[in-house]
Amino acid sequence: MPEPTTTTKLDHITLRGVRLHALTEAGCVDHLLNELDEGRGGWVITPNLDHMRRAEKDIEFREMLAEADVVVADGTPLIWASQLQGTPLPERVAGSSVVWSLAQRAAQKGRSLYLLGGDPGAADKAAEALIKRYPDLRIVGIDCPDVGFDKNPDRIDEVLQKVLEAKPDIVYVGLGSPKQERLIRQVRVRLPHVWWLGVGISLSFIAGDVRRAPRWLQKLGLEWLHRLIQEPGRLAKRYLVHGLPFAARLLLGAALRKPRA
Repeated sequence: MPEPTTTTKLDHITLRGVRLHALTEAGCVDHLLNELDEGRGGWVITPNLDHMRRAEKDIEFREMLAEADVVVADGTPLIWASQLQGTPLPERVAGSSVVWSLAQRAAQKGRSLYLLGGDPGAADKAAEALIKRYPDLRIVGIDCPDVGFDKNPDRIDEVLQKVLEAKPDIVYVGLGSPKQERLIRQVRVRLPHVWWLGVGISLSFIAGDVRRAPRWLQKLGLEWLHRLIQEPGRLAKRYLVHGLPFAARLLLGAALRKPRA
């Protein structure tokens, strides 16, 4: 298993065997930019409830969570569980928020960004939206590979070659999980000074093709319900059949693990 490339030690907790770094969103962004200043890249994963559930059954995914340099909780139930077990995380660090705050700081610091993946057209529209908000942001490449490219070594090499030629500082990979994590794991050794972030559907959020939940729903931990209403056919099984029972087990288990005074 490759060692994390970052040398800066980060405080962390462990939740159901998964290491989660105790960072705020601002602290996460600061860490990435500081590491870039030191010539170091790395890999960020923002696990949510579904990722935590997958990690219990999928050895490969659990290994990827362990290999990533920064792992921050993107899910209010994870924050609640950390509090219940007596090791509170400072806040939720949503990937769909980090994509904005990191782009803003990258623009301020003169760092460059590459957008990889997303639904057809989403990355182009996301680039327009980001530059409109942060005119100094340098987006040095956009690529939306065809579905299934990740199963073809030649196509993977072509995709990676484009990234190599663009020489970005940060790459947003929007392929959905665990496809994006598998790709990052495979190719990041070729660009060790780049920060790789698996951002899931966030390019569509930025583009405006998919709407995020209102902030008040996010604070209540009900962003999943907003997504379910938008895509019931795709998400009903994930959220209702798997997600809610696992959330109950996660919270109960965390409460039972809390040390007694």
